[in-house]
Amino acid sequence: MVAQLRTKVSVEEIPVAIGDMATTRVEGAFSLVYLVYNTIGNLCTQEEQVECFRNAARHLVPGGRFVVEVGVPSLRRLPPGQAAVPFDVSDEHVGFDTYDVVTQEAVSHHLTRRPDGSYRRGTHHFRYVWPSELDLMARLAGMELESRGEDWRGTPFTASSGAHVSVWRVG
Repeated sequence: MVAQLRTKVSVEEIPVAIGDMATTRVEGAFSLVYLVYNTIGNLCTQEEQVECFRNAARHLVPGGRFVVEVGVPSLRRLPPGQAAVPFDVSDEHVGFDTYDVVTQEAVSHHLTRRPDGSYRRGTHHFRYVWPSELDLMARLAGMELESRGEDWRGTPFTASSGAHVSVWRVG
């Protein structure tokens, strides 16, 4: 990704730091830090997720914002005794998540049809996290919830929302 970026802009225009989002420090202070498209789930333990919030707060100026876009686990669609929830079933792709409700660990399973009719199988391990849990992580890092919507348009977040965009502010 960095090589692709460098074909468009120089290191002076957009510097890049490669590292773990929970621990990597960069020079400077910022008004905005963000994680989009379920990135927080790539940190597979609660401890790592808490450290990510602390790291974001360390990089923010007073009044700066930390924005996280993440899905809400589909556990309400999970019948008792079943561990998998489909999220896409089409001619080109079958996708389902399996959940461990004790550890909050999950795996997205993908079967994608290739042009020759065969399938490519892929998996992605992640830790799902509830909005209230993220709010606690933010408070532990010295941030408070400023807003939460279901999407980038600001649709109100409800009990049936499948995702949220949350904004926390450093005091």
